[in-house]
Parts: sequence; structure tokens; C-alpha cells
Amino acid sequence: MKILVLGSGAGGGFPQWNCNCRQCAGQRIGDVEARARTQSSVAVSADGQSWVLLNASPDIGQQLRGQPQLHPRHGVRDTPIKAVILMDAQIDHVTGLLGMREGPCIDVYATPCVFEDLTTVFPVISVLEHYCGTRWHMLAVAGTQRSASFTVDGFPSLRFTAVAIPGKAPPYSPHRGEQTTGDNIALLIEDLDDGSRLFYSPGLAEVGASELQWMRDADCLLVDGTFWVEDEMLQAGLSRKTAREMGHLPQMGDEARVGMVDVMLTTGARRKVLIHINNSNPILDETSAQRRVLDGHGIEVAYDGMEITL
Repeated sequence: MKILVLGSGAGGGFPQWNCNCRQCAGQRIGDVEARARTQSSVAVSADGQSWVLLNASPDIGQQLRGQPQLHPRHGVRDTPIKAVILMDAQIDHVTGLLGMREGPCIDVYATPCVFEDLTTVFPVISVLEHYCGTRWHMLAVAGTQRSASFTVDGFPSLRFTAVAIPGKAPPYSPHRGEQTTGDNIALLIEDLDDGSRLFYSPGLAEVGASELQWMRDADCLLVDGTFWVEDEMLQAGLSRKTAREMGHLPQMGDEARVGMVDVMLTTGARRKVLIHINNSNPILDETSAQRRVLDGHGIEVAYDGMEITL
């Protein structure tokens, strides 16, 4: 299995266009040793020729232009991207679908909750019907059904399992106040040829027994790296919301809940990688004490253009 990180930042990317915090300002002028990052999106492939897109970032055009593996190869108009799987209906994970409107009809895999949001309160799917159109593939994660295995046409050696996880629906969703099964999913992707497994979850509010078991079944974790500590946004003066209120589990735990670092260390995954990193997170600074903590634990920080082969 081949994994290509197209974007590794949280909403707004890094440096965020309107942010003058220490890290964003420092990256612009070169005082902070940190890579620029676009908003998170990942592509996976079994053969390096055809790819499935996991989330469609608003930065999708820039991301595709910057990755030769995803350039057109056959005919005047072409794309090696054959399908898109959506983890949720958040703006920074679905708006890129509009940037793909010049291409062929898009095969979109999502839960009923996500399709509902994207045809009503944020009608991206409805808009696309006036351009390239979409083919819906409903993932049966709803009600009491909390996981569903499926395949993607053209990828016979990859088996996907969508898993309902704790998180937040978008602010415009009718489910924002009370989560509904299917608002947020993670993916376990298995290569049937060699047995390798990827667990992908760019947004994860909590890790309970169920989530931990899915993570322990993976060879590679590519998971929520949004915040370092619970009150990070408050400390930076960027928001009044905590990590919990925004639907994310920080790397460092507190008396209320365990952190992502400790969770990852309880798994046997060969690769442990954080993605969807907010501009406030000090792990972006490659010289920071927080980055050294991760290095000491063998935990990697995703960057745009990162390639992982399992």
C-alpha cells in the first residue's frame, strides 16, 4: 500500500493566511523552523497508478499540481484519482470536491449523515450535479451500525472499513449539538495482498476501547495531531474553545483524559504519524521541546508530500 500525504495542516493550513501568531509570523519571516502546510488530505494506492482520495481539501488544486504521481497521464483530460472517501462534512475536508468539477463524474463514498449535510445545509454535492456530477456510494454507518467494510471499484486488493468515531459535526449541521452515528468516521484500510493495514483518522475526539482496538490492528497510524494541549487555543489567544469543544484529542493528556501520545504508545504500529496539525501546535516547530518529545517516542509529524509505503 502506498500513502501520499497531500496536505497535513488543520483548517486554514500553515501559516494561516490571516494569522499573526508566533508560529505563523515566525514561519513567514524564517524565525521558526517549520514547513508550510496545506489543509489535510491523503491519497492511497495499491499500485502507485490509481489513487483513492481521503477527504478533498480546499487546497486540492495546489496539492494535485505539486504531486507528479497525481498528474494526468492518458489522453487530453485525465486523472489517476478514481474515487473520494469523506471522513465528515467539514468545510476543510469537502470543499475540494468543487475544485474537481472540471474532471469526470466523481465517485463519492460517505455516510448518510454526510450526504445529508452535503445536499442540504452545505449543498456541495447538489452544486456538482451542474458540472461533472457525482456517483454516490453510501457507507452503512448509521443508527446502531457503527462500522462497515466496503471496496472501491478498481481497487480489488484494498479493503476499507469505515468506523464511527467520537467527533463533531460541522457548525452548520443539524447534528452539531448532538452527534449522530456517521457524522465522523475513521478508516481502516487493508492491503489484501500483503496484509498491511493503515488506520486513518484526521479528527478524533476521544479514544475509547473500541477506537483503541481498531488502532491496535494497524501497522500504520495516521491520526489527529491538531493540538498539543487541551487549552492551546486559549493560551495563544486564538479562540475561546478547548480541544474537546472542537472535537479533537490533544497529544498531551490531563486529569480528564489520556492524550494521543500515550494512546499511540499502547499500540504495536510500526509507523505512528500525526496529521491535521493546527497552526497553534508547537510540534510544527522542528526545534521545539515538544517535537523532541515526539522524536523520543518514535512518533512522526506528517508534512505535505510525505510518502509512506507499507
